[in-house]
Amino acid sequence: MTHDGNQRGGGCAVVIGAQGGIGAALMAALQARPDQFSQVLGFGRHTEPALNLLDEASIAQCAAQVAGTGLPLRLVIDATGFLHGQGFEPEKTMRQIDPAHMAHAFAINAIGPALLMKHFLPLMPRQGAACFATLSAKVGSIGDNRLGGWYSYRAAKAALNQLVRTASVELQRRAPQAVCVALHPGTVDTGLSQPFGKQGLKLHTPEECAANLLAVIDGFTPEATGRFWSWDGAELPW
Repeated sequence: MTHDGNQRGGGCAVVIGAQGGIGAALMAALQARPDQFSQVLGFGRHTEPALNLLDEASIAQCAAQVAGTGLPLRLVIDATGFLHGQGFEPEKTMRQIDPAHMAHAFAINAIGPALLMKHFLPLMPRQGAACFATLSAKVGSIGDNRLGGWYSYRAAKAALNQLVRTASVELQRRAPQAVCVALHPGTVDTGLSQPFGKQGLKLHTPEECAANLLAVIDGFTPEATGRFWSWDGAELPW
């Protein structure tokens, strides 16, 4: 968002999933930029107020707190996601497809972020640079899918990408300089991806990931909106 950085100064930045590995690193990196943001707010399941992607009322409450600051909302980064846990693992074959697993993956990876867009995008100012970025995943790319497997996670992230694209169209009508994007963070050494790191695959630390993502966001112009970007600034296929 270097095209109008001065208009971003003094605004508010928000991190959703602020207590996770990537979210906490993003919070620290943003708080180290007092010249860019007057206030950095983090929300998650254990913050006050708490934000639970499965509870729309909690999302609305957190959005109301942001609105109550009186500051223009210049940046929202959604660092949430669900790949495994609660007895669920990524599917290796279609025989492992489980409706409860798939429903939960969609609830966290697609429906939850859609509700974040519903409540936070209207808070972004009509003028000046602003960005809503949600963490998607390269495995959510339909065009890049050559390995198969991971049905629920892939499908939920593909749905998220479509939601980002759709919301970006509506946002641009109201706030032409604002962007709504999907970001692939790379493989990061967190609880979400750690069990699935391949031998020889570069694992980024959460701090490296945060620096990479913020560098990409800093470079966005309005033309970046509604697109799918990698941590290294490359555009990914849908």
